[in-house]
Amino acid sequence: MSYTTGVAHDATTPNNVRSSETVASRAWFDLLRRRYGYEDTTLTTVGADQQVSGTLPLCTVNSPLTGRRLVSLPFTDVCPLLTVDEASAHQLLDRAVTLAQARHVRYLELRTGSNAVLAARDDFAASNLYVRSAVPLTRETETLFAELRKSVRQQVRKAQRCGVTVRFAQTRDDIALYHRLHLRTRSRKHGMPAQSRRFFLDLWDTFAPAGMLHLLLAAYEGQPIAGMILVGEGDTIRYAYGASDERALHLAPNHLLLWAALCWAGKRGFSSLDMGRTALANAGLIEFKRGWGALEEPLPYYYYPQVAGLAATSEQSKTYHLLTACWKRLPLAVAAPLGAALYKHLG
Repeated sequence: MSYTTGVAHDATTPNNVRSSETVASRAWFDLLRRRYGYEDTTLTTVGADQQVSGTLPLCTVNSPLTGRRLVSLPFTDVCPLLTVDEASAHQLLDRAVTLAQARHVRYLELRTGSNAVLAARDDFAASNLYVRSAVPLTRETETLFAELRKSVRQQVRKAQRCGVTVRFAQTRDDIALYHRLHLRTRSRKHGMPAQSRRFFLDLWDTFAPAGMLHLLLAAYEGQPIAGMILVGEGDTIRYAYGASDERALHLAPNHLLLWAALCWAGKRGFSSLDMGRTALANAGLIEFKRGWGALEEPLPYYYYPQVAGLAATSEQSKTYHLLTACWKRLPLAVAAPLGAALYKHLG
């Protein structure tokens, strides 16, 4: 799962636009540039009062494997287009198109989610492959638990009975434990390249000191069997990454992790836990999130001049199934360095 940047889909005041580049979103932007070498550009508009009236961050991804493209933003579920009015929105979009033409990219990809201005333009094409899910939170643990589906509550209790424990990581040394789980999950379960351990160390160093990143680890008989990374700022905490050892799934560690995250986030005053995007084709995962009380909203992406790229590839397509099936066959000793080298081409 990927980090989400931005604070709103439909900002209506200059203050919202000024606050759109939060500490977390700026740090994420900088991390992408440092780790993957993306060329970053932030487009802004200024109103008659000389206040910022709109902002749109963009990254140029130069890849001999997947082509040259302009994305807002790579490895980001949603990056809203924040403006005070339609005129500013159109001005930003016109400038983004001009930049895409000047840099001779294959396509421009905007991961804005639902946006009336983009939907009304005939030069952008929409791709509707995903939804975004979020769980409303409360400080009352009993209320949270009662709102879970019966099957989910049973799995949480099962993990507790089996002796699975959950702890919050205190030092960056625990990143190595999480990364081993992450590599197995990405390679064996999903058939996808995994980020390098260096990336997760950068993530820790960027967000953990400010209290914005939290790593939860589930263990059984002293051995880590699942992990979850939360990133939060403002009133939303985001389930950014998750991983588990498939050999221990019968112990329901992921259920206990997510329950611990909900309780912790609710008690600390977060209003929602963002569970990220899900492909509409993945009905099972959508139902899993609904079991936790998650509510969905459409998550369209917009493209110029036409829909293209990895984020616009359906999980039901033959290409997707072929690529993931091949990756699952790779030994982990090969998948780890190869995935680390390839990952920047997937943004």
